[in-house]
Amino acid sequence: MKNKNTILNPRSCIVVAMAKNRTIGINNTLPWRCPEDLKHFKALTMGHHMIMGRKTFDSIGRPLPGRSTVVVTRDHNLQIEGCLMAHSLPEALAACAGDEKIYIVGGAEIYRQALSLADTLYITEIQQEVAGDAHFPEFALSDWLEVSRKICRQASPQALEYHFVTYQRRGQ
Repeated sequence: MKNKNTILNPRSCIVVAMAKNRTIGINNTLPWRCPEDLKHFKALTMGHHMIMGRKTFDSIGRPLPGRSTVVVTRDHNLQIEGCLMAHSLPEALAACAGDEKIYIVGGAEIYRQALSLADTLYITEIQQEVAGDAHFPEFALSDWLEVSRKICRQASPQALEYHFVTYQRRGQ
């Protein structure tokens, strides 16, 4: 059973995969191929609201099944079938009322706005520097407590070491 207070004050979670140099994208795509990260993303977000910017939505190309997609856009005329539209992050958060966890999934500007509001960071840490044109904002790791880390490696579709890391905001 959901705690009534949790529903009134949902947890805001950021989900991101980023390289050591904070790269999260290039040319509106992911700069790596990591099937396990996509499975991890699906497991976290399934059944919940996801907030994303319009460019991130464009990179995905469709609402993802089993989740409610809230797209933040400056275009007041934009309508996307199967998505909720919002024109600011606060409006997007309000559109998620009733969900105990809200997942903020990108891109860089949405992450920048959401970082001070988030309770939890789910970061897939790609263990190398990667060229890109979109980056996760800098933040003080001292504000966060690492609560879990799973070290993973893959040989294909490209050799990659990555860590699934969960951080909780200190003092929560």
